[in-house]
Amino acid sequence: MAVIIFFLLFSSIFLNTEAMDKNCTPAKCFPNGPEILFPFSIKGLQPQNCSHPGFKLLCKENKTTIHFPSYGDLVVKSISYDSKRLSLLDPENCVHQVFLNLDLSRTPFRYYYILKNYTYLNCSAPLPRPFVQVPCMSGSDYHVYVVASFGVVPDSCKPVKTVAIPFSYSPYLADDSFGLGITWDVTRREDFVTCFSAARGKVLSILVFIFMVATLVSVKTYCSRSAWFEKLCGYYATLKHVKFSPRDARNQVKTSAGYGNHGSEFRSMLPK
Repeated sequence: MAVIIFFLLFSSIFLNTEAMDKNCTPAKCFPNGPEILFPFSIKGLQPQNCSHPGFKLLCKENKTTIHFPSYGDLVVKSISYDSKRLSLLDPENCVHQVFLNLDLSRTPFRYYYILKNYTYLNCSAPLPRPFVQVPCMSGSDYHVYVVASFGVVPDSCKPVKTVAIPFSYSPYLADDSFGLGITWDVTRREDFVTCFSAARGKVLSILVFIFMVATLVSVKTYCSRSAWFEKLCGYYATLKHVKFSPRDARNQVKTSAGYGNHGSEFRSMLPK
């Protein structure tokens, strides 16, 4: 029974894998948008089981977006499935605002580039060169800077937060050209399907062999038990129709026990 359940379980996995391959077709939010494949899926356009948890994408205002609870929606610029790179854009065009607030520790993603600790400073007065303020995070009465390291904090500044991010602010690096590069470590669906398909034939052959051996053993056991049962029934039927008189019983016991050391004791127990 256990072998049959094991066989049916693997068969259902193979069937589900093939059905998933047919249902999880590539999709796009708009004609020029990135093609969405496993481990991602678009909510409402592809089945829910076509993606890993946390890889669900949305179509909003003719854009492909992904939602992060710590920040909000970011636009998916492109996806490289070979290098596992997801390039994102901030709708507000303020990538350092994203760096400051985005928390990837509770997501399946991490930054694609090497990280370094940077500190955000909020200053009430502008700082001289070489400090360069972040325009999208600054205002008329406050100025935000991103510094790699500093000795003494200027009197007009207060540290906001130190985070590990790919780069500091540079006026020569536009937010929409560099973007946010993140990656993931989940196995690609193509790798999973290829590996599973390669092992499918061998697994099925082994399962068929085990099933055949188990069937033969079960048949042999059943036949052995049936033969023993039929033999027992034959003995019972024979004994059922045999009738012994007291004289026959005495003679039988006498014959069996009369030649032993205790034959006299057995004979004394028999009725006269």
